[in-house]
Formats: sequence, C-alpha cells, structure tokens
Amino acid sequence: MKQQRFRSVWDAIERTPAQAANMKARSEMMLAIRESVEGWQVTQAAAARRLGLTQPRMNDLIRGRINKFSLDALINLAARAGLLIRVEVVRTAA
Repeated sequence: MKQQRFRSVWDAIERTPAQAANMKARSEMMLAIRESVEGWQVTQAAAARRLGLTQPRMNDLIRGRINKFSLDALINLAARAGLLIRVEVVRTAA
C-alpha cells in the first residue's frame, strides 16, 4: 500500500486545490484573530462587542468552528481586531 504525503491537512481532506487553499487561509485567519483576542485578556462578551459580534458567534470563532465563517467575514474581523491583512499569491512549481 502506497502512502501519500500532503503539505497540510487541508490538502488531504479537501476535494480540490482551490478548496484546500480557501480552508488554509480561513484557518490561518481564525488562529490569528483568536491569538489577538486572547491577548486582550477580556471576557468573550467584551471581545464580541469589540469585534461587532454576538457572544455565541464569538464562541464559534474561539472554538475554531471554521465552517461558520467565510474568508470575507474573517478578513473583516481581523481588521476590526487591529491585524494587518496581507495576501500573497505565488506560482506553484510546474
């Protein structure tokens, strides 16, 4: 049986490279936002107000419920959290 190796878990579980790229970007964005929020040392309710979210939605973010957030929504939240957002697009090796 041949073993496959993947660069990320998203490459292994998503159907297409485009879907894997979207999930990679969303997961990195969620982690950055969560780390930022944790640095504020405030309650989830206070962090939710600061980000313009409801407390249950904040809980979804903190718990990493990635399927509940689009990339657009996460970019908006990252900006509200004071994070610098940069997108890098590179060609793959052919």
